[in-house]
Amino acid sequence: MSLVLQELRGYFERSLSADLALLQALVNLESCSDDKCGVDALAAFLALEFRRRGAAAAILEIESGGNALEARWPGECPGPAVMVLGHLDTVWPAGTVARRPFRIENDKAFGPGIFDMKAGILLCLLACRAFHEGVAHPGRDVVFFFTPDEETGTAHGLPLLEAAARPCDTVLCLEPPLPGGKAKTSRKGVGQFHVAVEGIAAHAGLDHERGANAIVELSRIVIQMQEMTDYGSGVTFSVGTVRGGIAVSVVPAYAEAAVDFRFVTREQGRFLEERVRGLRPSDARCRLAVTGGIERPPLERTREVAALYEKARSIAAAVGMPFGEGSSGGGSDGSFTAAMGKPTLDGLGVDGGGAHAEDEHIVIPDIPRRAAFLCGLLRSMR
Repeated sequence: MSLVLQELRGYFERSLSADLALLQALVNLESCSDDKCGVDALAAFLALEFRRRGAAAAILEIESGGNALEARWPGECPGPAVMVLGHLDTVWPAGTVARRPFRIENDKAFGPGIFDMKAGILLCLLACRAFHEGVAHPGRDVVFFFTPDEETGTAHGLPLLEAAARPCDTVLCLEPPLPGGKAKTSRKGVGQFHVAVEGIAAHAGLDHERGANAIVELSRIVIQMQEMTDYGSGVTFSVGTVRGGIAVSVVPAYAEAAVDFRFVTREQGRFLEERVRGLRPSDARCRLAVTGGIERPPLERTREVAALYEKARSIAAAVGMPFGEGSSGGGSDGSFTAAMGKPTLDGLGVDGGGAHAEDEHIVIPDIPRRAAFLCGLLRSMR
């Protein structure tokens, strides 16, 4: 196996110049989450690229958002398919490439969306090409699936993702890795609450005692939420925005806040939702309304995830690729497949850094070894 994978790595190293040109084309196809035209153009481009490589590709149309994409390659062995998961969208608005174009400096390639996650998409195309040219063979059927709105919560793409993942028994997610190229064997769950308080307006000088100050009451509530943060158990609450009041001379009758919360297990998430919804105002004259809740479940490091990581680690070693593991405080579409009971290994994209930042980049020498690693991992699924 080691010799085969080393030869496969050499195969990808020989095509690296052409593969970088393809990566540049992917970066130049700007696909901000809320830009349906941009996301759809990328989906159409990729459908053609997968078909050129012998895969069956289908664009899954979504009227209310960008289109999703599914491509399939038949494996050699019977059994449930393996899903290779990614997303089409980036956080960067159209026009960013003109200001910050794709460029190569030393052994790094820069560009908006290149790390999160155009380089991960490239790996899928490279694996499919290797299958098409007969230099690699997947063990079981492979489903390459790309959602259009991962960066904004996957509201539109989730039903299609769940339908595609249902018959699969394993998910490999090509989100960016942790620093040093580490896989993500766990991710925190993510949620948001909107907290609104209605009080009673009054003149701050003439009738102060008649007022019920919504800002003061909101402050009490958000402090209670903030105090639920427990770094030891991995729970965090962050009050991100606050608004309230109309004038300094008026006791404010309304105030609101948006609160982010993160948690490690589904049990924690359910407990925190119940606890927040059980909060009550101190001033009986105020009314409290709490909406929102869990948006992404956690990816928990189950026994099955740990076994999948160990299999991947042995293949990475054969490729000559360091492959640690760690946890992420952010969610991904892999969190949804994990919640479906599908063992999910995340963070298998190309090493780099600067996700959602001006210096977003990938490490070029990691492309051939990651492509060989992905092919080897898919081969091992028998």
